[in-house]
Amino acid sequence: MTPELLALIADRFKVLAEPARLQILQALRAGDRSVSDLARATGLGQANLSKHLKSLYDGGFVDRHREGLFVIYTLADADVFRICDLMCGRLEELSTQRRKLLARR
Repeated sequence: MTPELLALIADRFKVLAEPARLQILQALRAGDRSVSDLARATGLGQANLSKHLKSLYDGGFVDRHREGLFVIYTLADADVFRICDLMCGRLEELSTQRRKLLARR
């Protein structure tokens, strides 16, 4: 891989490296939501939520459109959940290994 490609990959991972953004994506997994719906679902304040939504939008993870007075967000890249599922599986493996090690003590 070229250094330019590696930098692009790293930039995508940087967007996902924030728990609040993963929480927003998880909320959108159930379907499209307005900003106020996302605020209720995540517990994030409006200003903080807007900042994270901008990062997710700029990173290509969410799309948005207007419905009357509301901005509605939707997943633009549902493949992100494949990454999350892989990581969750790996974390489960590590947890199992650690429990086995601790049980031997």
